Amino acid sequence: MVRAIRGATTVLNNEKTEILNETKKLLKEIIEKNNLEKDDIISIIFTATKDLNAVFPAVAAREMGLNDVALMCMNEIDVPDGLKKCIRVMLHINTSLEKDRIKHVYLNGAKVLRPDLS
Repeated sequence: MVRAIRGATTVLNNEKTEILNETKKLLKEIIEKNNLEKDDIISIIFTATKDLNAVFPAVAAREMGLNDVALMCMNEIDVPDGLKKCIRVMLHINTSLEKDRIKHVYLNGAKVLRPDLS
């Protein structure tokens, strides 16, 4: 069965190292909390707010060895008063887990996006 896992994090600065490190932390936590193997991951969509352009967040996934996973980066819609410096992810996975067993992950300032899950 194909399921989706959502997650998000924020960074303090539009810096390559910080964006990559925080994206890796987010992906690692999603993978660990959901007991995923690399082969379980079909694709990952990354979005970043317009104030983050120092690096593609997908580079973090490649650096983690997710080389056979389809990755795509996009800009998040620029909503007035929306959360700034935010990276969001949606992983599509093959799993036998029921919907209510999926663990979505929100870190740093992104916890405000889904306080019910944080």
